Amino acid sequence: MDALYPRLLVRDFDAATRFWSAALRDLLGVEPVKVLPDHGYANWDVDGQAVLVLYAREAVARTVGTEALPARSPGQDTAMLVLRVDNVDEAARRLAGHGAMVVVEPRDRPQWGPNLRTAHLRDPEGNLIELQSY
Repeated sequence: MDALYPRLLVRDFDAATRFWSAALRDLLGVEPVKVLPDHGYANWDVDGQAVLVLYAREAVARTVGTEALPARSPGQDTAMLVLRVDNVDEAARRLAGHGAMVVVEPRDRPQWGPNLRTAHLRDPEGNLIELQSY
């Protein structure tokens, strides 16, 4: 496999693109490689490997033939993006400044691994984000 392309399927493509462009630039210094608003597609790569791909939900629904199904389903999260950062507290503050909602404040997680610190947030689409540092 050459690359793995993690995708978030988003309802509001423009808002998600603005958020992730600012967040990835701020946290990782990564700029979007391609943004195609008419197709509901955007991607961010580093050295040819995808960091993130956004795709409009309605475009995917049309592609796979599910546009007649409910756009939203109740339940637990089905995906989470994990970003390893140098300083979880600072990264959480910065993401919150870009519009993310803090779900779980930064905390140490020794039960998950030595020196592991995490925080959990939601982007404006409600997607779960874990920030972690060792």
